[in-house]
Amino acid sequence: MIRPAAFGFNVQTADNNAFQNKNAIQDNVQQNALVEFDNFVAKLRAVDIDVIVIEDSLKPHTPDAIFPNNWVSFHGDGSVYVYPMQAPNRRLERRTDIITQLQNRFIVNQINDLSNFENQNQYLEGTGSMVLDRTNKLAYACLSGRTHPQVLEIFCAESGYQAITFNAVDDQNLPIYHTNVLMCVADKFVIICLDTIISESEKNKLLQSFKNTHKEIIPISLGQMKDFAGNMLEIKNKRGENYLILSQTAFKSLSNKQIDKISTYAKFLYTDLHTIEDNGGGSARCMLAEVCLPLK
Repeated sequence: MIRPAAFGFNVQTADNNAFQNKNAIQDNVQQNALVEFDNFVAKLRAVDIDVIVIEDSLKPHTPDAIFPNNWVSFHGDGSVYVYPMQAPNRRLERRTDIITQLQNRFIVNQINDLSNFENQNQYLEGTGSMVLDRTNKLAYACLSGRTHPQVLEIFCAESGYQAITFNAVDDQNLPIYHTNVLMCVADKFVIICLDTIISESEKNKLLQSFKNTHKEIIPISLGQMKDFAGNMLEIKNKRGENYLILSQTAFKSLSNKQIDKISTYAKFLYTDLHTIEDNGGGSARCMLAEVCLPLK
């Protein structure tokens, strides 16, 4: 997790991120985001989830650095992937020193840098663009200006993942910018806004994949998706207990039936992220770059 130094509304991403609130209150945004971040980290650590916190820097100015999962991912075979980003100021978030720091604790066998695709205006924004089923090596991806099929194909060829692509739109018929705002793939269940997928054949392809991988489907509505109920991540703590990480906004949007169903698989951990959500257009999952590298 990246502790923000200059968090704020990013005008370079607002054109195609409908989750950013252009009317968000701009008073004390960095200070409020810092409080939300620190409270989030404290809650994770309180339930024995191992959190590595890296301090952001004031220069270069990176208002979205709090969302590291878009520029890097870490994998169980010791590979690290670095991704091409659409917004020029988001490209400045990529930091080799972070990867070097992680090498003190983890084995890094290779670094696969896909960022050169930016020269062709082709992007793949990490585990925002892809929701990875790491167990079954499946990469779910809704195609958009930030998720290019060619870069996805290269990632899958290098990593051994199989891509399952589809198109998804919001209630204004606009493409959804990142896959991880509409779906979460956990160990035994999937939370997904199926109403975003217009094509019946693409929807059926997804449903068949979930069936093949023995995951219960927990649908959410378009309204719940807007409240970041798709932007969740299941994590195991040091005792092997499953926690579903989400924001307070997302949790409050869930029905009692959905909460009861999810509770059979994982414990909830939620926290107030409203400043970060309003200005950044991302929520709890976006703030977490899970480190699956082998320990030294």
